[in-house]
Amino acid sequence: MAVQPVAMSPTDSDAAAGDRSARARFAIVLLGLLLAATMLAGLGTGASNASALDLIYHWLTGGFADAVSARDRIIIQDIRLPRILLGTLVGASLAVSGAVMQGLFRNPLADPGLIGVSAGAGLGAIVVIVLGATVLGPVLAPLGIYALPLAAFFGGLVTTFILYRVATRRGQTSIATMLLAGIALAAMTGAFSGVLIYLADDRQLRDLTFWGLGSLAGATWQKIGAAAPIMVVALAATPFLARGLNALALGEPTAGHLGVPVQRLKYVSIVAVSAAVGASVAVSGGIGFIGIVVPHLLRLLIGPDNRYLLPASALLGASALLVADAISRTIVAPAELPIGIVTAAVGGPFFLWILLRRRGVLDL
Repeated sequence: MAVQPVAMSPTDSDAAAGDRSARARFAIVLLGLLLAATMLAGLGTGASNASALDLIYHWLTGGFADAVSARDRIIIQDIRLPRILLGTLVGASLAVSGAVMQGLFRNPLADPGLIGVSAGAGLGAIVVIVLGATVLGPVLAPLGIYALPLAAFFGGLVTTFILYRVATRRGQTSIATMLLAGIALAAMTGAFSGVLIYLADDRQLRDLTFWGLGSLAGATWQKIGAAAPIMVVALAATPFLARGLNALALGEPTAGHLGVPVQRLKYVSIVAVSAAVGASVAVSGGIGFIGIVVPHLLRLLIGPDNRYLLPASALLGASALLVADAISRTIVAPAELPIGIVTAAVGGPFFLWILLRRRGVLDL
């Protein structure tokens, strides 16, 4: 007796969609708890045995029992806490930027680090580091501590705009052209960066070398005050892009027919990504693969709906970077491994797995 296929009714389809949404919401709650646990664990992780419980005790009682607790307060409150907060913002910014770019270009391989956006932001930051005290001193002086993140923002903005204009023709974005243009732009910005590095003095060279590998070691409350407003504004704007990015997945003509202002969506997405990546690069240097690994994992888990993907990416990206930072602080303690090395060691093989997985799907 032949078994007849059973067609899914609209009610069944809605239930399936509801189950997917419910799973996404549940995942967001779990990711929020994971981030809270990761931040608390990060306060107690490092070369020193300072305990976060001492800081909590200080907040509750207003005093310390001995000199060791006073030392712990300095380590946790003035060193680890700014680092945790900066890592949270940077990880969230990089992951959300990757998710937005993947939605904008309609390809899961798009990432600010792979297509030259981070390189452009890095060039802007290098200009300020090398020339900020000499040639550009009078121009940058009024900006104060905001000069570095703003320069990185404009560097990323210009690079992203050029990339989009080159890769898009008649409303259609060529992924191959995007990747090739990203390589070309990264090479060009790398050349300009090389010239500036050649002109740098010994102190600037040491700073640029360590900064280029990516690190949260220089996290201070002053840096947070300079870069956090830019990252927070960019992150706050991304939820408003979710429905437009969902419609854009159907194609630009279809999105336009659905009432989505496609051009405005593109421009706002580009500005938000440039701001988030630029500010992140300015304060943490080159940290790669967060923007491609995190959104891809979440798509496998909760699906491609950007209403859930974007906030989930922020939470998981922050947790992932904090875990990588904890590894970098402890693996060679009391020294510290640049965090970019840790993320590259994990993200590189994962990127190859994505490529092989997509190739296997295409070969089928």
